[in-house]
Amino acid sequence: MRTEPDTLVVLFVQFAVLSLFAIGGASTVVPEMQRQMVELRGWLSDRQFSELYAIAQATPGPNVMFVALLGHFIAGAPGAIVTTAAMCGPTCFLAYGVSRVFERFRAARLTMAIQAGLVPVTIGLIASSALIIARASDHDWSAFAVTAATFALATWTRISPLIALAGAAALGLAGFVH
Repeated sequence: MRTEPDTLVVLFVQFAVLSLFAIGGASTVVPEMQRQMVELRGWLSDRQFSELYAIAQATPGPNVMFVALLGHFIAGAPGAIVTTAAMCGPTCFLAYGVSRVFERFRAARLTMAIQAGLVPVTIGLIASSALIIARASDHDWSAFAVTAATFALATWTRISPLIALAGAAALGLAGFVH
């Protein structure tokens, strides 16, 4: 846990800025979170980052709660509060303002074009998040195989991803995946 006085300020500024780029949710800025927290600041290792992300995704609730885990790991309870407020606050105010404008001009061509343009951006950001987490988590061939099988199952079948989650957990318990 970091105890420097400016850690909370850095966390707040970093996550407030990230919140404004999180088109499609907090998961879209996971690559930048990883770059900031692991590569630039060295507050976490790749493994710690991916483990915290996995824990957050395995628990019920919104994806944005991942930032609370990051903040808590880095700066304790104050870090969790700061990162959550910074990630949610600016976007709440911005979303409220934008929704009022979009509602007023919902039939305008520009509004429809903006909405159509944001869809591929969001998909690309989420895909890059998945790639960052997969690269940090796949330490050997067995972990890569689980990732590839889960991707195939979720992409090309109608089988629930919970089956893949249960299978991966069983493989981990059996010691096949580290």
